[in-house]
Amino acid sequence: MKVRDFMVRDVISASPESTVKEVMSIFVEKKIGGVPILKKDGSLSGMITDGDILRAIKPLDRRIHDYFSFMTYIAVADRDAHLSEIINMEIIKIAKTHGIVTVRPEDEMETVISLLAKHHFKKLPVINGAGRVVGVISRGDVIRNIQQTIVESL
Repeated sequence: MKVRDFMVRDVISASPESTVKEVMSIFVEKKIGGVPILKKDGSLSGMITDGDILRAIKPLDRRIHDYFSFMTYIAVADRDAHLSEIINMEIIKIAKTHGIVTVRPEDEMETVISLLAKHHFKKLPVINGAGRVVGVISRGDVIRNIQQTIVESL
C-alpha cells in the first residue's frame, strides 16, 4: 500500500509569519498536535508541534534573591512578559526547519511505519516531486490503515 492511499490531502498548515498564538488556536480548534509550515508556493518551510510550543513557553527559571521582597510578584510579571513575547513570536522561530523527514506519495506504508517508529514523530509531511506539500500522514492514519487492512482480516 502506498502513502497516497491513506495520506490526508486536506493539509492544515501555518505560514512562517503565523504567530505562536495563531498556531495554538489551530491546534485547539482542529484538535491536532502539529502542522507543516508552508511558504506561499506550498513548499515546506518547517514543522511545528505542540511539544515545540510547550518547550518554548516553559516557565523561566526562578531565582530566590530575597524572601522578604516582592519576588513573587516580579516572578509572575516576568512569566507573563515571557509568555506574551513567545505567543506573539513568528512560529518559524521555534519550528523545526532543518533535517525534516518527509515521504512521497509513492512510498510504501512500511517506510512510513519505520520512520514514525524510529523517530517518534507524530506526523510526516508528504511532498511531491516539485517539493510541494501534498498531504500529511500521521500515526493515527497508519494505525487506522493497519486496523482496516490487517487486524480486521485476522
